[in-house]
Amino acid sequence: MIRLNILYPNTPGTRFDIDYYLATHMPMAKRLFGDVLKEVTLEYGMAGVEPGSPPAYIMSCHMRFESIEAFMDAWSQIGEQLGGDIPNYTDAAPLIQFSRIVPFD
Repeated sequence: MIRLNILYPNTPGTRFDIDYYLATHMPMAKRLFGDVLKEVTLEYGMAGVEPGSPPAYIMSCHMRFESIEAFMDAWSQIGEQLGGDIPNYTDAAPLIQFSRIVPFD
C-alpha cells in the first residue's frame, strides 16, 4: 500500500476555500478515483508548535492506493479534470509526495 500526501502550505495571503474543498472537490475526487482510492483522510491545520503560531499547512490530504501504478493509471484518465478544479479552491502550490505505508505496532 502507498499513500499520496498532498500538503497545502500556509503562506501569507494564500487563498483556500475549505467549504468548496469539502463540498465539491473532495467528493469529485472520490467519485472519479472510484474503487482505486482505498481511503482518504483530511487534516485542517490548527496551529504551529510555538504557542500562537499559525499552522505550516492549511490542509493535508492523505489518499491510500494499492500502488503508485494504480494511482498513475487512474490519474492519466482523470487528472486533467481533477487538477483543473484546484484553482476553484486555492492559489497555493501543493507539496506532493508518495509514501510507502510502514506497519508499526
